[in-house]
Amino acid sequence: MALYRARGLAYHDGMVPVETEVKFHLADPDAMRARLTALGARSLGRSHERNIRLEDEGRSLIRRKCLLRLRRDRKTTLTFKSLPADADPAFKQLIETETDVSDFDAMLRILAALGFHPEQVYEKWRETLVLDETTFCLDALPFGDFLEIEGSREAIMAFAGRLGLDWPRRIVLNYLEIFDCLRKRHCLPFRDVTFENFAPQAVCIDSVLHVLEAGPSKL
Repeated sequence: MALYRARGLAYHDGMVPVETEVKFHLADPDAMRARLTALGARSLGRSHERNIRLEDEGRSLIRRKCLLRLRRDRKTTLTFKSLPADADPAFKQLIETETDVSDFDAMLRILAALGFHPEQVYEKWRETLVLDETTFCLDALPFGDFLEIEGSREAIMAFAGRLGLDWPRRIVLNYLEIFDCLRKRHCLPFRDVTFENFAPQAVCIDSVLHVLEAGPSKL
């Protein structure tokens, strides 16, 4: 249980880990990093992530709002996420189960044999910082920079205030949902969220921020 608390996870019904988080778009990620370190947050390092979202033939996972993901950064992780029955709409909350995998390519072959195929690729650079039992991720994606805060609801709101963030401007969508808004707004001709795909594109996330932001709420 200590591992889940350190990653900002609580336990649903005493057994199932529930991830609670929000995101904020950052105009100046370096300034935000300075604020975090001034509060005492400790960096666990920065790495590049390549994620593969998997689906079955009927695309039942996305219809059930579930995610099956194979991620490679400094290690390989297989993750399954689904919605809890009592999710708080003011936050992004998901039941999360994950495990380390020793061989990325072998795991893809196993998943293919079970009927799951790569549906979408997305990548980012992520620096993870921790303070108390809250995790802060400085994420650089092909379409912008974000801060993800993961922890208890009370801690997330408190740290957002201490960091000078405007709570109504938080985002409770995942990165693929954010990309989908951008893709529709700018008629992007690709589905994989890679730095290579975005390199020739002039895409401004400011054009959809008003749609992404969650608005006022309170506990």
